[in-house]
Amino acid sequence: MNRFSPVICSILAGLLLYAAWPVSPFTFLIFVALVPLFLLDEIARSSKQFFWLTYLALLIWNIGTTWWICNSTVPGGIAAIVLNPLLMCIPWVGFHNLKKRFGRLIGYISLVAFWLSFEYIHLNWDLSWPWLTLGNVFATHPGWVQWYEYTGTSGGTLWVLLVNLSIFQCLGLVNKANVHAVQPTRAHRWFWVAADVALPLVLSFLMQRYYSGRQPMSNSETPDVVIVQPNIDPWDEKFVAGKEEGELRELIVLSEREIDSATVLVVWPETAIPVAVNEDSMRNNYFIQPVWDFLKRHPRLDLLTGIEGFRFFDSAHRTSYSQSIPNTNRFYDAYNSAVLMDSNGFQPYHKSKLVPGPEILPSFLRFMGSWFEKFGGTTGGYARQDERTVLRTANHTYVIAPAVCYESIYGEFMSKYIRYGANLIVIITNDGWWRNTSGYKQHEFYARLRSIETRTWVARSANTGVSCFIDPLGNVLDAHPYNTTATFRLPVPVESHAPTFYVRNGDIISKVAMIFAILLVFWDIIVIIKSRLGRA
Repeated sequence: MNRFSPVICSILAGLLLYAAWPVSPFTFLIFVALVPLFLLDEIARSSKQFFWLTYLALLIWNIGTTWWICNSTVPGGIAAIVLNPLLMCIPWVGFHNLKKRFGRLIGYISLVAFWLSFEYIHLNWDLSWPWLTLGNVFATHPGWVQWYEYTGTSGGTLWVLLVNLSIFQCLGLVNKANVHAVQPTRAHRWFWVAADVALPLVLSFLMQRYYSGRQPMSNSETPDVVIVQPNIDPWDEKFVAGKEEGELRELIVLSEREIDSATVLVVWPETAIPVAVNEDSMRNNYFIQPVWDFLKRHPRLDLLTGIEGFRFFDSAHRTSYSQSIPNTNRFYDAYNSAVLMDSNGFQPYHKSKLVPGPEILPSFLRFMGSWFEKFGGTTGGYARQDERTVLRTANHTYVIAPAVCYESIYGEFMSKYIRYGANLIVIITNDGWWRNTSGYKQHEFYARLRSIETRTWVARSANTGVSCFIDPLGNVLDAHPYNTTATFRLPVPVESHAPTFYVRNGDIISKVAMIFAILLVFWDIIVIIKSRLGRA
């Protein structure tokens, strides 16, 4: 063991995690990326050293894969990159301590339970940043994980953890002084490693073959969906006073260039309508009158677009998200919305999963409100919609699951729309804030996992790209690259099938892991208390 350097183990783990992550072609490295951390646990001179070197590894991973956040907000990006690996250390520290007290088997079980629990909590609290959920690593290889329709990304996380543990055991890097049980031969151990890797791949291949033969074919009666990618730079053009009317006219011109009698839905990206609109008087808003005129010219058409909305309230009707208007007794809610419009009216959806910092400040960080505001963040933020509501096109062809920006990385969240009857996922986003980096590519790839989990078509409109369609097997169709203007259409079948296991039941693996994690923590607490009472 002395021949291994703890620092080298830490750096190697961080580099392997980075090298495996989308958009890298070396995804297979994820199956060994955690091995150096298991070795670090064996050779660290103290718990303190293990913590800091684990943090270093996770920091390298976060920097390498999400540095592009700083293109949107430097202080916010630095905070996310520094704090996220600190949170990621919690399950590793718990594993390290339980392994010392209860032995190797309980220790490794605790790591699986703690990490899955951490990822689930990180998906569901106000400081959520689940971009690096381990199961997301397979987003560039949907053919490997067709079984996500049963497990969601937590199944991929479990796969990664188990294979890494198996390989670590096979390499014989365990501290032999702490091993007393009879060990299987190395040949047997490698057989099980091969089985751990191969069986999910074989299952995925068989599922893909099965579904490929059942995919409905488009015909002359299949309705068209048109996607518009206007390619408006959010830094230099969008939201610039005086340019709003021109941007709106361009969106209408691009749309009319592609629609025909078969088109029933047009999709514009997040905040495509670049002015704040009072939702209570939206029909009479002078600025968006050209949009209403466009829809009247095409009465069979629905338009799903992003919009900045707001509503006013008096003190008796304000919501828990309402902000006061200075020197008045009135309040308002601001929304980052998706709105489905037709010639007769509109249906709004208000973004629910808000970005911590730029869009919302968690309640437990409100004391830092003035600091956030100085660096472009928000103290009040947007109001959000707590319940999932689907949006139905006027002719009821499509029942839409709307996802605004990074909502599409939340698998269980999106699956609830399908449970409520949605037959099409529509993602509207403005990834141009990150410029031409791996960020927008990762965001696009993650959408492929939502299609597999729900077996539902995805239509994705991104302001600067990538806009595309994704079929229920996770295959990307008609992708239009970054920094291009595009309008394109595809006949999207309206499928009727039983909801997937994941849609019906949600993230079962993570919930079971949380039960194990809670039991392990209570067991540890009881043992510590008994030990201290015994010494008293």
